[in-house]
Amino acid sequence: MTVNPLEQINQSVKEAILNAIAAADLAARDEVPAIVLEVPKDKAHGDLATNAAMQLTRIAKRNPRQIAEEILKHIDYEQAGVERAEIAGPGFINFFLSKSYLYPVLEQIYTQGENYGRVKLGEGKKVQVEFVSANPTGSLHLGHARGAAVGDALCNVLDYAGYEVTREYYINDAGNQVANLVKSIEARYLQELGQDVEMPEDGYHGEDIKGFAKELVAEKGDALLSLPPEEREAFLRKYGLEKELDKIKRDLNRFRVGFDVWFSETSLYVDGQVEKSLEELRSKGQTYELEGATWLKSTEYGDDKDRVLVKNDGTYTYLTPDIAYHRNKYDRGFDRMINIWGADHHGYIPRVKAAMQALGNDPDKLTVLIAQMVSLFQDGEKVKMSKRTGKAVTMVDLMDEVGVDAIRYFFTMRSMDSHLDFDMDLAISTSNENPVYYVQYAHARICSIFRQAEEQGIEIPAIQDVKLSKLTAEHEFDLLRKLGELPEEIGLAAENFAPHRLVRYLYELAALFHSYYKAERVITEDAEQTAARLALLGAVRTVLANVLKLIGVSAPERM
Repeated sequence: MTVNPLEQINQSVKEAILNAIAAADLAARDEVPAIVLEVPKDKAHGDLATNAAMQLTRIAKRNPRQIAEEILKHIDYEQAGVERAEIAGPGFINFFLSKSYLYPVLEQIYTQGENYGRVKLGEGKKVQVEFVSANPTGSLHLGHARGAAVGDALCNVLDYAGYEVTREYYINDAGNQVANLVKSIEARYLQELGQDVEMPEDGYHGEDIKGFAKELVAEKGDALLSLPPEEREAFLRKYGLEKELDKIKRDLNRFRVGFDVWFSETSLYVDGQVEKSLEELRSKGQTYELEGATWLKSTEYGDDKDRVLVKNDGTYTYLTPDIAYHRNKYDRGFDRMINIWGADHHGYIPRVKAAMQALGNDPDKLTVLIAQMVSLFQDGEKVKMSKRTGKAVTMVDLMDEVGVDAIRYFFTMRSMDSHLDFDMDLAISTSNENPVYYVQYAHARICSIFRQAEEQGIEIPAIQDVKLSKLTAEHEFDLLRKLGELPEEIGLAAENFAPHRLVRYLYELAALFHSYYKAERVITEDAEQTAARLALLGAVRTVLANVLKLIGVSAPERM
């Protein structure tokens, strides 16, 4: 991948400063501290600023302003791509760059197209992201939806940053929840056949269970009654899990989220991995027996107390198969593993990490991110129940009410570790206050401009034939600069597991475009200027579409 023009200009300015320091005999090159360039908050202070003069006071034995003056006397402005520079405050140097340095951004976007923004940060590294992983016993709720939106966006970002990404869903298909699911389907099946049977105490009362029972009677009649209890239970278990998983997969597919691996908890028992994990911990001296139970020495690895692995009745705690599952992840050779868990799992992180360390695995390879809860608001009031069912609002309810685009955008808009208030009225409004509408409208408006150009018979030359020097307005340089920032934003979003950075980037790019549209005419009497402006907007359209795709939101051509 070619070097980003913004990185190139940064390197040129740094090199020019370094050369100037050496030429002014302020310090030897190897004595100079790392030169830091920052973009000033106020555009009046230039395009880039450095505190290099202040960093050199001890070595050069002069005050910072004198050092800054010497640097500017000896700097090669042309090599640096600098039009002018000035000293500010105690010795900061502000650089005003020649705007032509931004023109190559457009060429890069047109060359790379849908791949513009990709970086090589994770080249050759394998990362696994496990997210959603809801129990297959009911509908996905809002917490799962947020985990799905953020998890999928994070996977897209990591892929764009060069990682080899595996998306994984851990199916909790063993344990009490599934046993209760089986009992619930059985009770509804028997009721459907006219038997007076009560639902189990911890049963699932959802309409979907009744629906499964109706389908079962339609398919099998009363044939299940003649099966031995164990066979009937095994059949209902397989039937119920398939039905629930099909429903989860269907809902996630509608939500534009897919997985590479669906990992069954039951497989850990079938393959003997749970027992092998226990044996390994025992053989490493990481467990002890107390009051008939087996305990993990997790306090030795930072947990607040030791944890029970095998209860005194011989059954496993929830932690035991989770240890086997994470051991399996390490065995598969990922360079990084990321779990996205719900807010109620925060306290679970130290014990899983402790167990991995006890097994001799590097706990730093495992990162657990917490997706905080979502609160829905409508008409200014908190919404807890679905109008349709009178039960808790599900992901499907919300998709029906506001659509996938709004949910994906809003759920990815904030850092996942912060609580999210979701305003349903705002999400469906067609006003500039609705951020998803505002961003999508930028894309649609550019498409409309191109349709107008086509209707007027305006032909847009290849990018290398466009006279980019016709782009001279400040709004145009703002757009070019923002377009050039995307690769860096992708890198930062990947490094910090922060896809919300890209939502902010999208909004800022859309805002710059809308301001430009109000300030300047795109189709003008000057054919060369028109071609340059259309080339600029074509690049904005490409970048808007690329980043919207990363967060799972559509880029409409008409609105």
